[in-house]
Formats: sequence, structure tokens, C-alpha cells
Amino acid sequence: MTRFLTPSKIGLLALVELYTESVVPTSSTIPILSFILNQLIPSTVKTQARSSKSLEDLPFLLDLNAFETLLAAHPAASGFPGRTLWDQFLKKLWGIDSLNALHEFFANRTNLLAKTPDDIKKDGELGIPPPSPDMVLLSRTSPFGSFVRRAKVEFERLRFCDALALWIAFAKWRQSTNTYYSRRNGALGRWAGDKALEEGEEDWGPDATEMLELVAYGMDDPRGPEEGCVSTDDVEKLLEFQVEQMQKFGNRIPFEVKDKFKAVMEESIMVPSLSHYLNFLDAWRAGDYPTSFDSLHRYFDYTMNNRDRLFYQYALMNLAVLQADFGCFDEAVAAMLETVSTARENKDMPCLNFALNWLYHFGKAHPKLIPGSESTSMLGVERESLAFLRVKAKETGMWTLLSSSLLSEAKLGMSSGESIATVFENILKSSQLIVDKNMKSMMGPQMAMCSSIWGRLGVAHLSREYCEIFLSCYARFALFDDALRFTCRIAHLLAEKGRYEEAMKWVDNLDENSLRSWKANQYWLKYRGILRLKWDLHKNNLNGADQLLSQLLQSNGIDTDPELSFEINSLHIDYLIRRTDYGKALAKVEQLASQMQAEGDDINLRVKLLTMKAMLQQKSGRPQKGFSVAVRATSIAWRARLIPALWIATGAIANILNSLSEFQAASQILVSVIPRALECENCSTNAQLYSFLVDSHMGLAGQAESGSLKRKENLTKCLEYIDRSFSEYSAIEDIKGQCEMMAKKATIMRVMGEKVLANDYASAYLDLKKEAVLEEA
Repeated sequence: MTRFLTPSKIGLLALVELYTESVVPTSSTIPILSFILNQLIPSTVKTQARSSKSLEDLPFLLDLNAFETLLAAHPAASGFPGRTLWDQFLKKLWGIDSLNALHEFFANRTNLLAKTPDDIKKDGELGIPPPSPDMVLLSRTSPFGSFVRRAKVEFERLRFCDALALWIAFAKWRQSTNTYYSRRNGALGRWAGDKALEEGEEDWGPDATEMLELVAYGMDDPRGPEEGCVSTDDVEKLLEFQVEQMQKFGNRIPFEVKDKFKAVMEESIMVPSLSHYLNFLDAWRAGDYPTSFDSLHRYFDYTMNNRDRLFYQYALMNLAVLQADFGCFDEAVAAMLETVSTARENKDMPCLNFALNWLYHFGKAHPKLIPGSESTSMLGVERESLAFLRVKAKETGMWTLLSSSLLSEAKLGMSSGESIATVFENILKSSQLIVDKNMKSMMGPQMAMCSSIWGRLGVAHLSREYCEIFLSCYARFALFDDALRFTCRIAHLLAEKGRYEEAMKWVDNLDENSLRSWKANQYWLKYRGILRLKWDLHKNNLNGADQLLSQLLQSNGIDTDPELSFEINSLHIDYLIRRTDYGKALAKVEQLASQMQAEGDDINLRVKLLTMKAMLQQKSGRPQKGFSVAVRATSIAWRARLIPALWIATGAIANILNSLSEFQAASQILVSVIPRALECENCSTNAQLYSFLVDSHMGLAGQAESGSLKRKENLTKCLEYIDRSFSEYSAIEDIKGQCEMMAKKATIMRVMGEKVLANDYASAYLDLKKEAVLEEA
């Protein structure tokens, strides 16, 4: 394997020569130049490449089909009529008919470059004529000029055996065009393209010449055309591309790409050090921490040897992130603090700002660990930390960090219940920055914040719209983790409506290769388990729910996502309530509340816990005991504009008023709340509120005189609201709620004297009860 030159590079040099000779017509200049630049500096012409479908489909290692696809569609500006650039290109390739001609080809590359005044003066003294005025001369510092100069220098540095190997690889590479070139230029001899064999046939004879051809080129080897087509430069570019893709999207290398890359690396004598970093990323994504540690140390050992301590802070930074994923939090904090010190010593502001940002978010996730590492004196309080990061990001031009800081400040305000206007202000500032700087990779966090805030404001359909817009428009530019979370968010909204099968389809249709990443796979498995657990609880399959819950609780460690952790704990409380183990359920709520108070968690989760506590008192037959808790939850939800949590907390207050025989007040509260609660599209909340309204009207009917019109009206409203509550319970397949509604309906029918209907509803209740028993069995 050569260091730079390959047959495709020779093809690019021939194409550059066609451009300088003005053979390329004006209408074809842009496609030809874009094609060449895409190979020379692909990182800087991605915007151009996207505009051309042909450039998107180019293979990494160019073959002659890629050149033919480009050149056959463009006529030549000079030469025989009817000839295309493809014909002119093949003429250049087949004109290199010996190893000596290959040397002359590279020696003549200097003629393509613009000459300095000294060179022009020397040529005049030697009698060398100036170049044709029609010829385009390349600047020595231009991309084309740099490529031509490097190709010439690299060829001159080759040993004879390597130059011979390059010639043989080139001869095999162009062999596929032999038939076409012979048809367009008259019949060619058997050994066309090799002047030595053509001239030697007369002296050696056909048999000896054929034997020499087999010895020199090995044409019987089916793998021959692929040998020598890859250089070390190509391998390094491939490594850089794979590392960039893994860091950008968070995926592992696909199996087919991994196998091809392994085959390419087998041809290389020297393994690039970046391959160790690629192995580190792949092992890290796979959850193979011993291999990832080993590969990381290998890569930075090479880096330290070659570049001294210039990149030492990045080794520490990668080590800290890896240890955090491995669960070694103390070691991770220590490594990141050393990263801060080293980055400050080396005046590496991007690395320093990233490390400080990581420490801030790590401190939010694990508040008990940061004070022990004495980093609070450096970071200060949260708002001051974010202000510091914003200033530093603006100074150093780290727009991604600046946008992330604005979103973090919006999230901080939202989680602490501050002004919604301030939250929207920070979101809009971040959005403007993302649009101005075209940071498509930041659209995931941006739209996640928008979806979250609209969900908290009770506009569920808008929350889902943001998720679907991201998945259809921006998922290909962002990390797979963002796509996974948005998909799970949509599945959660569908599950709240009882559309469990559709929710499972959304989760199951995710990209299989992306799910090979260990962390993403764990998140995916947990969320599938949560959906299945919720479904089993509603269908009263408590035995199946117990098995799922035990597995989820075992994996619910300190490194679990906070939202997933709270969802699992909420379902655990729901399971205990359905088992009528109210003591354990209340103890679980108290444990979570004390944990949140110590760690300062999201105010929305705190309100949900307070509401659960008030509801538990009602389930235990002591609803008045939860009055102060329900009022507190309602007050907090109103101040923080947590609309869905506000309606269910208000429903808890109405239920307590029912227990105090304040049926009229409870009815007025619920009638004003339910229309707004329906906008949140949460069937479970709607069913509970309708059930409380049934109790209110039943109480009002009980206070009315027997046989009065008012009593009959209230009983009729009870039946109407029971049907609505039953419909909501049926949507989420909650058998227990359906049984409760059927029992209430049978009781009302008996009170109204409709014994036949009462018996029918009692039979329906027993059927549902039987179905619940069968599900549990």
C-alpha cells in the first residue's frame, strides 16, 4: 500500500490535465470541478455535493464507472466531432503505456502549474517556449495546484518496487475499458497499453510474451484489480469519516462496513493510530468497557509520543466521559477536573468550556458527587455557572455551547417553576442562534425543549407535532439518541390514549444498526418494558406486571434517565395500589419525595408525587387527610403553569370536597376543569375526573328529596358521566376502572327502580371481573 498515490489519483491527475488544456466546455466546468474537489477536499464541499445527486452516490474508492458516469454525458470542446470527455480521458489513460511513460507523466505535471518569474526567465534562456495562451495554469497554492505538486513529490519518493506496483495496479485498473477504447480507436493489439510487451513480441514470440504478462501482472488472480487501489491517505480519510459519523450520530460501525474496512486494513503494513480511537468508540458504544479502555490508552499513547502533551487534555476528557458511563463517578469527576486544569494550562478554551459544561450537567444529574470533589467553588451556583458558560462560549465562538447554555437555562427555569415568558425567551434566543449559524445538530435539544414545554402547558397535539417534525426533517442530522427519545415521547403520548399497539410499532421500527449501541439499546429495552408494564397494569395482568416490574426496578440505578426512573417508580406505585397494598405505596411516595427534596429535582415531578399522595389517602378511605397536600400541589402547579398536573390536582381537591359533602362546590370545580383537561389528551386523567363528577352528582341526588325532579336530573347526569368515564377507561383498556363504572351504573339503576337494567349492568360487571381474573391468571 502506497502512502498517497493510487490508480484513481492518476485518473484525477489526467482529469485535471484535461481541464487545463481547455478540453472541458464551459457548460461542463462546474460538474467536473465539483467532482475533483469532492475527492481532494471533501470536508469543505459538502454543500456542493448535496446539490448534485451524482456526487452523493460516488464510491469512497473511485473506479472507472464513476469517471464514465461523469464524463460520458459531456461533449469535448476540441478533437474529433462526436467525441465526449470520456473518450479524451481514456486517451490520456491509455497513453501511459509503460513504466517509463508513467515517470514521464508525473515529471510533466509541473507544466500544469503557473511558473514563477525566475522560472520564466530560465526557460527563456534555455529557449523553452511559453505555454499556450489557451492553456489554464494552476496556482501552486490552489487545491488543484497543491494536489498536483504533492502527487509529483510522492511519486518521486517511491522506491522502484513501489513504483512498479503502482504501474501494475494502474494497468489492471484501466483494463475494464479495453473493449470500449479498442472499438472507438480501431482494433488494438492484445498487449495494448504495454509498450514493452508489444515491442517484445517480435523477439520473444507470443507464448513467451504471454508468460511474461502473467508473471508481471497476474491477470488470472480475480482479486487482482483491487490490489494497490488503496493508499494510506485513503485509509486515514476513511478513519476520519467513520470517527466523525460515530461522534455525530452516536452509532456503531455497520457490520458490512466493518468487514470491508478490515479487508482494506489487511493491505496496510502500518496501522494508523486513529484506528485505535475508532475501536475505542465502537467498543464504548457496544458497552465493552475493558476493550474501550485499552483502545483509548493505545491511541493516546501514540498521540503523546508524536505530539507531546498538546492533546493530553482530550485523553483525560474522553476518559472521564467513559468512566461516567461505566459508573465510576468519582473517578470521572477527578479526570474531568484534571481536564480543566490541563486545558487551562494549555490555553485550550474549547476543551475547557466543554469540560465545565460537562461538570455542570453531571452536577445536575448527580448533585451529591460534585460538592465532594470541591468543584462548587469553581462552578458556583447553577445560574452563575450558565452565565459564565454563555460568556466564554461567546468569546471563543463556540456557538453549539452557547445554544446549549441557553437551552439549559430554559430547562432550569422550567424545572424550578419560573416565568414561562423567560423560558420562551431563552428558547427563542437559542433558536435564532441555531438558524443564524446553521447548526442542524442542535435541532434535537431545541425541539425537545419546545415539545416539553408545550406538553407542560397542556397542548399535547403541539407537543407531538414537534416530535414528528424532528423525526421527518432533522433526525438525519442529529444523534440517534435524540431520535430515540422523540420516538419514545410519541409512543408515550399514544399510550396515554390507549393506542398501545401503535406505540409499540413506533418503538419497534427504529433502526436496528443504531440500536446496537449499548446505551441506546438499554434505553429502548426499558421503554418497551414500560409500555408493556402499563398495558399489563390496565388489563389487570398483575402477575405479568410483577415480572416486568422486578426487571425494571433492578435496572433502575443512579445512571438511569431521571424521566424513565420516575416513570418506573410511578408504575410501581400504581402496581401496589392495584394490589391494595396502600402502606407500601405511601412509603414509596414518601421515599421519592424525600429523595427529590435532597436532590432538588424537577418541580413537575414533585407536583405529581404530591397528587399521588393525596389520591392514596382517598384510596385508603381518608381523603380529608390529603387536603393540604392536594391544595399545595394545586398551588405549585398553578404558579408554574403545569396545566396537566393542575387539572388532576384540582380533581383531587374536588374528590376531598365530595368526602366532606360539599358536592355543589366539587361539581362546579370539575365542570370548569374537565373541558380544559380534555385538551391534554390523557384518557386516565379524563376518566378519573368524570368519575369524581359522578360522585358529586350522586351526592347532590342524595341531598335532594326522593322522587323530585332535581334528584332525577342528577341521577341522569350521573349516568351520562359514567358513560363518558367508561369510554375513557375503555380507550386505555383499564379493566378495573371499567368494573368500577359498571358497579356505579348498576347501583344507580337499582336506585331508580330499573331492576332489569341493574341486573344487566351487574352481569357486565361480573364479566369484566371474570376477564380481569383471567388476565391475572
